[in-house]
Amino acid sequence: MGKKVTVVGAGFYGSTTAQRLAEYDIFETVVLTDIIEGKPQGIALDLGQSRAIEGFETKIVGVSTGPNGEGYEAIADSDVVVITAGLPRKPGMSRMDLLGVNAKIVRQVSQNIAKYAPDAVIIVVSNPLDEMTALTQIATGFPKQRVIGQAGVLDTARFTTFVADALGVPVRSVKTMTLGSHGETMVPVPSQCTVDGKPLAELMSAEKIDELVTRTRNGGAEIVGLLKTGSAYYAPSAAAARMAKAVAEDAGEVMPVCTWVSGEYGCSGVYLGVQAEIGAEGVRRVVETPLTAAESAALREAAEAVRSKQADVFDL
Repeated sequence: MGKKVTVVGAGFYGSTTAQRLAEYDIFETVVLTDIIEGKPQGIALDLGQSRAIEGFETKIVGVSTGPNGEGYEAIADSDVVVITAGLPRKPGMSRMDLLGVNAKIVRQVSQNIAKYAPDAVIIVVSNPLDEMTALTQIATGFPKQRVIGQAGVLDTARFTTFVADALGVPVRSVKTMTLGSHGETMVPVPSQCTVDGKPLAELMSAEKIDELVTRTRNGGAEIVGLLKTGSAYYAPSAAAARMAKAVAEDAGEVMPVCTWVSGEYGCSGVYLGVQAEIGAEGVRRVVETPLTAAESAALREAAEAVRSKQADVFDL
């Protein structure tokens, strides 16, 4: 039996994620769901017609879901489920502005995943990311390592791109790292950033690094401000799809994700952005990286900020 992956939410983020997952050609089936009647079916039909051109065989199924869980039987036995459901940001909105409205949506989705795909690994991308990841774990009751949030893969991609562009080097020669949360308490780790193996600090002034760190932290808002009607989805979908691929292939790949920490970096009992080894069961283990004192302090600060916000989701 081949692998099955479900993407919940057929907006720009969800549909682009489904396209990337299908084009990998490693899944037997990609299921795309949405509450809008006809939308996921139309996208599935369109994507399926690209198979002959792009040369992949993945079957793409579109399903409309109802308020009482109608349609969710189509996700049965999914190995991975990506939750993109929820409202996107508008200009001037913070991720936290979405908390109340998206919590209701994500809770309902989570309960249906627990019912129909009880063995799945869930990748959460709905905002505010850290809080929605915690809520998904609570609502499903899944083991914590099987519910992970996508933030760090995207944030490091943005940081990497900004560094490569600033130095005029290929992106593949740049390695960056961001930890902490998605948004205000993101903790970029310049001490672990290199260009062709050389420390970034040898190639760029501290001021310039700080400038790129700030731009990375505001990376989503910059795009929201330009688009005016919606938020980023090309790079975010690439990040979510790459995480799903690592799970499906039991790859053991180390990538920055939002996961539960139990003492790593001196942080405990909270979902936090850290480097982790990803496999078929979700997070195999958190990979600790040497940090400077300032980076360690910033990460602990991020953990406390996220902890206070995640405490709120118990009531949502």
